[in-house]
Amino acid sequence: QVQLVESGGGLVQAGGSLRLSCAASGRTFSSYAMGWFRQAPGKWREFVAAITWSGGSLYYSDSVKGRFTISRDNAKNTVYLRMNSLKPEDTAVYYCAADYSPREFLFGTYYSNYAEYDYWGQGAQVTVSS
Repeated sequence: QVQLVESGGGLVQAGGSLRLSCAASGRTFSSYAMGWFRQAPGKWREFVAAITWSGGSLYYSDSVKGRFTISRDNAKNTVYLRMNSLKPEDTAVYYCAADYSPREFLFGTYYSNYAEYDYWGQGAQVTVSS
């Protein structure tokens, strides 16, 4: 079992920045690939970014590429999402998720599929005002 707790959400003006953190506890964090997803009211949950267990491969959705950066610190059991140049359309609840994935090449084939992830956090609200 892995428990995930997000923090760092809040209200920011367009063009501003936030950093989300996701602290993990439980089983060996370094065996898990991590992802960030978001869900706006009335919309499906969508993929934002993902990182393999080693941090060697990063993946981003087209809508955030160049503005968001995912990273992890396995010594601290934490994954981060740095969000720059925020836009009102980035407003959503952001969820971190964990996938037991010691084989990085496999993770690269399904990282954007939320159904593949094993554990989820409770979500953090990010609101970007115009």
